[in-house]
Amino acid sequence: MKRTLSQAQLEQEKNTMAPGAVDEGFMDHDGLQAADLTTVTIVGAGPSGLMLASNLARYGVRTTILDDRPDRTSAGKADGLQPKTIETFRQLRLADPLLRRGAKVYDICFWENTPTTPLRRKGRQIHYPNHVGASDPYILLAHQGMLEDALIKDMEARGVQVTRNSPFVECSKTSGEQKINVVYQDNQADKTTKSIKSDYLIGCDGARSKVRQFIPGAKLEGEMTNASWGVLDGVIETDFPDLWSKTAVRSHDGVSILWIPRERNLTRLYVELSPTDGERVDKSIATPEYVMNKAREVMAPFKLEWKSIEWFGNYVVGQRVANHFADPELQLFIAGDAGHCHSALAAQGANTSMHDSFNLAWKLNLVSRDLAEPSLLTTYEDERRKIAMDLINFDAEHVKAFAEGDEALARNFDENIRFIAGVGAEYAANMLNWMIPQNHSQPENNLSSILTKGSLKPGALLTPPATVVRYIDANPVQIQLDIPLLSQFRIYIFAPDAMGSKPFLHSLCTYLSSPSSFLSRASARAKQSYTTQPPTPTEEDAFMLPERYTPVSKLFTYALVTRTPKPEIEIADLPPLLQASRWTFYLDHVMKEPASCTETYLGPEMGAAGRVAIVNVRPDGYVGCMNVWDSSVAGEGEAAGRWVESYYAGFLKA
Repeated sequence: MKRTLSQAQLEQEKNTMAPGAVDEGFMDHDGLQAADLTTVTIVGAGPSGLMLASNLARYGVRTTILDDRPDRTSAGKADGLQPKTIETFRQLRLADPLLRRGAKVYDICFWENTPTTPLRRKGRQIHYPNHVGASDPYILLAHQGMLEDALIKDMEARGVQVTRNSPFVECSKTSGEQKINVVYQDNQADKTTKSIKSDYLIGCDGARSKVRQFIPGAKLEGEMTNASWGVLDGVIETDFPDLWSKTAVRSHDGVSILWIPRERNLTRLYVELSPTDGERVDKSIATPEYVMNKAREVMAPFKLEWKSIEWFGNYVVGQRVANHFADPELQLFIAGDAGHCHSALAAQGANTSMHDSFNLAWKLNLVSRDLAEPSLLTTYEDERRKIAMDLINFDAEHVKAFAEGDEALARNFDENIRFIAGVGAEYAANMLNWMIPQNHSQPENNLSSILTKGSLKPGALLTPPATVVRYIDANPVQIQLDIPLLSQFRIYIFAPDAMGSKPFLHSLCTYLSSPSSFLSRASARAKQSYTTQPPTPTEEDAFMLPERYTPVSKLFTYALVTRTPKPEIEIADLPPLLQASRWTFYLDHVMKEPASCTETYLGPEMGAAGRVAIVNVRPDGYVGCMNVWDSSVAGEGEAAGRWVESYYAGFLKA
């Protein structure tokens, strides 16, 4: 016999269940089973939707993901992972299978012919030179299904599965209710419509997004061009010498080809069928045979034959961005192609789409747990729409450069290379990104000017990669990769002379760890939430040991970085807060690199005695704010603690 509960009782009992678990024995007041109640519903199981679902599953957020397809992608579609996306998969500890099976591209070649000269190489250059600041300076090529597989396996290990053959139909909200009623068609079983009650609905359902239609006034704005491209994935027999490099080919008759080496001996060819200012090629004409013949004409005198074709596609270039990424109530959102469309030539689509989701996931986690103010979700549209506009502006110039020839294309790469890599995507000032130091006790001194001489910038990623040594086990690690992503903020304390700055560090940590401090109260709130609704553990956790990185708080990871030699300092010399955070105690400059992590990030003047900097890093790896203090001045430790507190009090709850 099923028992009926009030909404309050249902919520209380539901919160005691492990995420993904279903109690078949109780129903809510509308007769819906617990399986029909969720925190986040995602429509679309492509890269964007799966990145969102995988992260939410990691955080322990009850998640349902719907997809209209019967199975995951088997071939083709998106295929290029940029350096920042590779880094993100490393931080998620999901990169290994992709790195083993994908093809790595380190260089790009430029070829062209003229009416009087045959096809010849005009130049070759490194794709991502050192100044880009990428820890993985290459493009990783692997078809979309391989990417989806890594995310699906991670999700399923945490009890979340894709609901297949289930197209989204509509959504609505009953007056006075906070939940969204999500309606979908169950084509897997009886082809009837079913519904889910959800706190949030996210449309990751492509350019023709149905979810977008339910966001008031939301629509794609921009232009569709006449530029048309055919795409072929296959195994090629050729005597073309640059088969295994990324290669841009320009023909004197205006036809361009982009060669992309792929996994399993495959090669992808993008073949231009019509330019932007030309007449669009009818899709009925753009067959694989038509595209292959076009390619053969351009590549002559080189041999070009296909042993097999795995996937074929045809697309028309458009550059459009949605005017809204969220509804006014901050319950409906769109991500990925639902929010922005562009060409595929620079391998940005899946990368940008997954970072939309990466940005949204941790914000949804904190707000849905009532650990952050709902206004935190306003920063999603603010930040990701800016990146979408930056992408569209770049893409329009990139497509134009393809049409103009090798010199224009090489110049376009040089001017935009950090953005293409993903490490140059930057956010504007908002509640999360303080562009100038705020609430400093000595705003007129020259300490703040030190920050302008380093590489770190609020609203930007923690770049370039920097090697430090973990004190506890003497392992060299990259500082931006060592701490796993657990939806927590990272508070880096850079104290070049940790022993000389002991009074400052003790004062700072005493203030931050005081039971009455904002960070302690916020941490207590988070502890209660994660105890009630914990993430589902996996076998991998026994090796990653996430508890090493959140020993004092589920919200904050404290990390000390010092240039003090190891023989001159012990963990016992640190204040209790940092003693507990022993796995994130790092030694800088012991690798004898040209410059230390501290100098690179914060400027060479940080090496002087008495200076201590604090860098607050968001859960997605972006710098939120930073400041520097003179540790020899009395009271500066507590002042630094108040500054840290003022940053987090702007959006978290205590």
